[in-house]
Amino acid sequence: MVFSMTSEAFLRLFCFGALFAVFGIWELLFPRRKRRFTRARRWTSNLGLALIDVLVLRILLPTAAVGIALQAHASGWGLFNNLSLPEPLEMVLAVVLLDLIVYLQHLMFHATPLLWRLHLVHHTDMDLDLTTGLRFHPIEILISMIIKMTAVAALGPSVFSVLAFEILLNGTAMFNHGNIALPASADRILRLFLVTPDMHRVHHSVTIRETNSNFGFNLPWWDRLFGTYRDQPVMDHETMPLGIAPFRKDTDLSLGNLLILPLKANPGAYSLNRIGADPKRLRNGRQNR
Repeated sequence: MVFSMTSEAFLRLFCFGALFAVFGIWELLFPRRKRRFTRARRWTSNLGLALIDVLVLRILLPTAAVGIALQAHASGWGLFNNLSLPEPLEMVLAVVLLDLIVYLQHLMFHATPLLWRLHLVHHTDMDLDLTTGLRFHPIEILISMIIKMTAVAALGPSVFSVLAFEILLNGTAMFNHGNIALPASADRILRLFLVTPDMHRVHHSVTIRETNSNFGFNLPWWDRLFGTYRDQPVMDHETMPLGIAPFRKDTDLSLGNLLILPLKANPGAYSLNRIGADPKRLRNGRQNR
């Protein structure tokens, strides 16, 4: 089957647009929480960051993970290029292993204070909706892509496995950050196979120990396996404060401030090597100690 980077970009853009529309309409019809800020204010920053991220990747790493998969296949690099597995099995294994790497990468960005300074840009959003899943600092996106490209070179998955993973990861990031209400019974079943909005919302709590839980973006199994799973927040989902305690001003939402946020003095005590006491209820959006 003929494949090109142009067709890859078109397919990813089509899937992104379709999923963005579906989840956006879902949020409008069945919201989980009341918004603190208007969509226009937040989406300008979040989608602005997403556009910058795309431009930075296209300029600095134009082949990205799919290009590395093409090169790995042509050169015989990686594990899967040296195994004779049925294509469906290889695709499933590749998606699962790549998802594990994303989980471990997410842990690393919380565990390392320098990387946490970059990742907190994602966490400073005080509302949560599908655009939060696109809100990442450009340097974090570059580091993440380099890690992903290295993993693809080592594993040697097929081009279509990598493309499927990229589309799945992008779609589930918008879904599980979505301001989407699901029936409790549906959520209990779905989170056995997929990270749900209620499951991931806990990760965006202001409370430190809740922020350092539920690291999965796509598959929920890693949190359960490695002991980072938290079923529910201390407070209820509708009223729990979201974001990072040191960054509670409206001006923190602006695109310019998000780009320079990692350089600011106080990143908060959120990285894994600085976890505080057990979570307690919050007063005025700040953690009791």
